[in-house]
Amino acid sequence: MPGFRVHITGSSIVGAGYGVAAWFVGDMHPMTCGLGAGLCAVAGMLPDLDSGPGIPLRESVAFAAAVVPMMMIHRFHQMGLPLEAMILAGAIIYLAIRFGMSWLLKSYSHHRGMFHSLPAAAIAGQTTFLAFGAEDPLRRYFVSSAVVLGFLTHLVLDEIWSVKMGWFGPKVKKSFGTALKFHGPVMWPNLLTYALALILGALAAGDAAWTERMSTVRQQMEQAARNVQQMPYQNWQYRR
Repeated sequence: MPGFRVHITGSSIVGAGYGVAAWFVGDMHPMTCGLGAGLCAVAGMLPDLDSGPGIPLRESVAFAAAVVPMMMIHRFHQMGLPLEAMILAGAIIYLAIRFGMSWLLKSYSHHRGMFHSLPAAAIAGQTTFLAFGAEDPLRRYFVSSAVVLGFLTHLVLDEIWSVKMGWFGPKVKKSFGTALKFHGPVMWPNLLTYALALILGALAAGDAAWTERMSTVRQQMEQAARNVQQMPYQNWQYRR
């Protein structure tokens, strides 16, 4: 199977291409393009969170623990939290990811389980969508899809490395089909993965509808303000 360097290089190249295309073709803001490219690169390590102690687990958990609280800042503002509460919430999220998630992954995950699956890629994108509470819906879709793209890049590379060229044509390894899959051999991880995907999908759909509604209202208010500014000034006179 491909190593850490192959995965991070592949997802970085795909993320860079995705960001550049969004900048020049999609007219996306350069900062948003940079964020999407970076998250796509890091997401290339996410499926290997089930590989046990090692570089992917250590680096991915440390990165998520540092970045997720910053992505939640706008959410905290929307909730009306004071500065002290934001700091405490960020610290709690950091500790939960840095130590709680790390312990769960080391204790209960096994390599090439449901972390290497298409539903897991959807969960990664849904989680990013909910954490990144930007007011512009298009920015949220772009950033969350960048994470899904990086995740899928890892899975595709695993499948490519499962086919080995020999003297008499390609040879398929036993690991072929264990990355790009919809379910695994064990029932309970499958049920847990799909239940989590459905719950996060429902939350993301409701949040997306609310964000788009608020975006439409904000655009209407801005247009009304511009119309008022463009109206000619009239010197009203009072008549008895």
